[in-house]
Amino acid sequence: MNQNSTDQFFENPVLGHPSGLFVLFFTEMWERFSFYGMRSLLILFLTTSFVDGGWAWTRENASALFGSYVGLVYLSTMLGGYFADKIIGFRWAVVVGAVLMTLGHASMALESEFSIYLGLVLLVFGNGFFKPNMTSIISEMYKDRPEKKDGAYTLFYMGVNAGAFFGILLCGYLGEKVGWSYGFGLAGIFMFFGMLQFWLSQSIFGDIGLKPSKESIAKAEALDTDKRNPFAPWQLVVIGLSATLGLLWILNDPASKISGGKINVFSFLGENGNSIAIVTALLLFIILLVYRFTQYSTITRQKLMAVTFFAFLTIFFWAIFEQSPNSLTIFASDYTNRVLEGSWSLTFLVINSLITILPLAIITYVLLSLFQKTFKNYAVANLILSTSFIIVWAIAIWMLARDYYTAGYLTLSDDTLQMLKIEKVTTALTEVPATWFSTLNSLFIITLAPLFSKWWESKYNPSANMKFGIGMGLLALGMACIAFGANGIEAGAKTASVSMIWLILVYLFHTMGELCISPVGLSYVSKLVPARMIAFMFGVWYLAVAIGMKGAGMFGENIDKIANEHGLSYFFWMLTIISLAVGLFSIVMSPVIKKLMHGVR
Repeated sequence: MNQNSTDQFFENPVLGHPSGLFVLFFTEMWERFSFYGMRSLLILFLTTSFVDGGWAWTRENASALFGSYVGLVYLSTMLGGYFADKIIGFRWAVVVGAVLMTLGHASMALESEFSIYLGLVLLVFGNGFFKPNMTSIISEMYKDRPEKKDGAYTLFYMGVNAGAFFGILLCGYLGEKVGWSYGFGLAGIFMFFGMLQFWLSQSIFGDIGLKPSKESIAKAEALDTDKRNPFAPWQLVVIGLSATLGLLWILNDPASKISGGKINVFSFLGENGNSIAIVTALLLFIILLVYRFTQYSTITRQKLMAVTFFAFLTIFFWAIFEQSPNSLTIFASDYTNRVLEGSWSLTFLVINSLITILPLAIITYVLLSLFQKTFKNYAVANLILSTSFIIVWAIAIWMLARDYYTAGYLTLSDDTLQMLKIEKVTTALTEVPATWFSTLNSLFIITLAPLFSKWWESKYNPSANMKFGIGMGLLALGMACIAFGANGIEAGAKTASVSMIWLILVYLFHTMGELCISPVGLSYVSKLVPARMIAFMFGVWYLAVAIGMKGAGMFGENIDKIANEHGLSYFFWMLTIISLAVGLFSIVMSPVIKKLMHGVR
């Protein structure tokens, strides 16, 4: 493919979309497998006792580190987007990110204090190079087919959540049941497979994502007649100061808590030094943003204002939605009855078997569909991809066999147990892993994403503001379920035995809310932003996500304080009210934002 015509991508489609979309689908799937697999274990690893191999941290300290880590993951996309746009191109950025993440997971598998922190740093930078540039490639592939972008991003999001599902399910299971290093290590293995598959299939993208050349830059500039707005020296100073304060704050916040105040770079500002630093950084950024908006052409300025509005709403969505690996995982671990007996034990095992085998079979079908179109030209890449699936199938079957054995429904000889590395048990027990509930989010997305994709492509496609309003309303409904379920837990209680149904409901409603906001939000960025700014603006979008992620950590830090004083239910009712208020605000602002979008749907 010498000429980069987007029509060529649609000549030999897979499930109605270009084959290249599904190369990205599987690459992102393995990256999300590694990211969510490790993430599902982090809070549990940090708060588990020394006897059980953890670090025995307080929930407050674990949430502080978790919030900063996940926030930095998304914040680093600014750096990765810039390097891809200006220096190395989308493709090399994806490869560099994948290598760094593979090394990061390998480092975490060593489990020493130094290796865990080093692993987190490598994962932060790896995600920064990887994440924004995958979506940038999709944006370029569909630049002449805007009506299919929502569907493409929703299908892509299905791949994201397929990886998240199997990552949480398998890495979480191995980490909780076998050993933390097994969970961390497995995440790195599949990141390596994803990198190889992408590298060997990259010619399927034509000229998209290559290292920028003088010719490609000149061509892009010729097509883009929008008013230029270069950064003045004083603006670069403001950016540098705001970024420095923000980075120091997000690093210093957990460091000061974990060290008991011994490490605190803002101590010279007094007791509220951290708060003063971050407020100053945000004010500087807002001032610069408002000023720069006045420098663009009217239509571009208004479209960027619409993107900024949606980014603002996104902060609240992720701050509440990302309680999943934080306060909701703590709720599952400490306040939920996860031991099943009698018929409930067998029912769970059957359901768990179905939700493991069926999604894996569906994704394998997508894999075979891709094989039919691409095996001739990309045989090695497809063989590597098939090898990774064989390994996943093997681990999944091993996990199910182990569960049936420990529950007393499967008899295995001593030799078979030794061969399968399964410990012998004398008392039958079925205990649902705390991380298992997080898989429900991905499972529901795999199930519901095609339905939402069809909805967005139909004549009943709601406006952007309605999508955000509906999404936040569903988020509120989910939090109301968990708040209602926690009503009987007394203030100060450290354990309880609440029914699992409340966690299942919260993940169902939150998943539907996520499908209304997250993939659709990415689609609007690509539709509203000029091509020359696309990777950078995806980075700005992820900056909003980063703020939300850190906000999620800050909410999680306060769960014990609020629960001790008012009860755990109070904490979740607070999040319910915030979600509902933001959803109503989005709907009320519909007429204003519609004008700013200039006909973009």
